[in-house]
Amino acid sequence: MSDGMRVDLSALDEVIRRLWRLLDDMDKAGTTSRYDTEIPMDAFGQSCWFTEARDLHGAQADMKAKIEGIIKKLHELIDDFGTKTSKVRDKYNNEEHEIQTSVGGGSGGSGGSTRDAMV
Repeated sequence: MSDGMRVDLSALDEVIRRLWRLLDDMDKAGTTSRYDTEIPMDAFGQSCWFTEARDLHGAQADMKAKIEGIIKKLHELIDDFGTKTSKVRDKYNNEEHEIQTSVGGGSGGSGGSTRDAMV
């Protein structure tokens, strides 16, 4: 008998799928920020003509590094959350399987995508 908690495993599956898609998008953003945002020094003007060119280039490089760091942290956060969500989903699924096995092989019990799980 369960504690009355019901877990929709299909909803957890959808969360995991969305997190993996988001992680893929973060990979693309990381690649873009790393390789497609470099502005060459001469784009700011030659330093002999434009004394602030070196400062502008340095500021752009600093901002680029910060953006790369932010994307990396977001990637790590999403990956961590996705991994933990997958582990939780697996635990509920295993618990459901154990419950079904212990009550006769799963011939009875709830139907649909909502499952009883003991916690």
